Amino acid sequence: MSGPTDPADGTTGDPKVVYDTLRGEVDRVLIGNETAVEYLTIALLTRGHLLLEGVPGIAKTTLANLFARTTGLEYNRIQMTPDTLPADITGTHIYRQGAGTFELQRGPVFANLVVADEINRATPKTQSALLEAMEEQRVTIEGETLSLPDPFMIVATQNPIESEGVFQLPEAQRDRFQFKLTLDLPERTDERELLDRFDDDPELGPDDVEQVLEPRALINARQSVRSVHVAPPVKEYVLDLVAATRSHADVAHGASPRATLSFLDGAKARAAIRGRDYAIPDDVKSMAEPVLRHRLVLSTDADLSDVDPDAVVAELVDAIEPPGAETGDAFESPAASDGGDGTLE
Repeated sequence: MSGPTDPADGTTGDPKVVYDTLRGEVDRVLIGNETAVEYLTIALLTRGHLLLEGVPGIAKTTLANLFARTTGLEYNRIQMTPDTLPADITGTHIYRQGAGTFELQRGPVFANLVVADEINRATPKTQSALLEAMEEQRVTIEGETLSLPDPFMIVATQNPIESEGVFQLPEAQRDRFQFKLTLDLPERTDERELLDRFDDDPELGPDDVEQVLEPRALINARQSVRSVHVAPPVKEYVLDLVAATRSHADVAHGASPRATLSFLDGAKARAAIRGRDYAIPDDVKSMAEPVLRHRLVLSTDADLSDVDPDAVVAELVDAIEPPGAETGDAFESPAASDGGDGTLE
């Protein structure tokens, strides 16, 4: 991959080094979260947003805080409740009596990484306040449009076991999340190590990690991800998966073109953090559940039958044959397969 090559100063533009460094620093506090850190990194490198779902107490918010601190991103957390107002997120104009003027009070959305904790506890009106921010990286406050910081990323959490006092995210909101991850309870061995760590240091937390990524590294890594080659057969595989969601018997509304682009961006970033400058079908296949599970609108009969969206996605992945093998010259970038001048050898 292109970019600086010295990882010691945190400025390398190699996405693989960036990911390995971030994962290692987060693991100083939490263990068993490799998949979540991987998708947080992918979303950061592709300007995406992440929805984390899991039962209380599995460190969803702590994970986001750790990730922000290791990347050096400005971090804000919004605790969503039914009485949270849109202005509590975006901000408002405050009247200063002494000066006789209105002053803009920016809301917590003005940060690099914003955690919307328990997003499904907020009312639909408040949830919609995030739509413009997620899609266009800007907000409008009383007619004034303001740009948000770059990078900008929203990590929302929700609890799947509560049904009272919650508001399901509308389809348009869910579609704006690049990925949805379901965090499971830790394995026994991981939980035992967690016990030992906090027994030795009960105050262990986000303050114990250090910033290991400089802004230049993020810029370089994003450029490297954009340059990852995706061969035509891999793109056709993406289209096949998305098209299958639109014709499945249990699905009333399948994935949107935004999901197609999430596949593309995610596959590029996954390839890059594994040290490749070309995507393979396995990069796309691994994205299927995180990209599709929250976008599928199941039919009424499927809902009544308690059909699981993950099961539908798994069925589609099993039914659609990926092109070729998982590795091979067929998916490499032309520059990697020629003599350096674009002429195939």
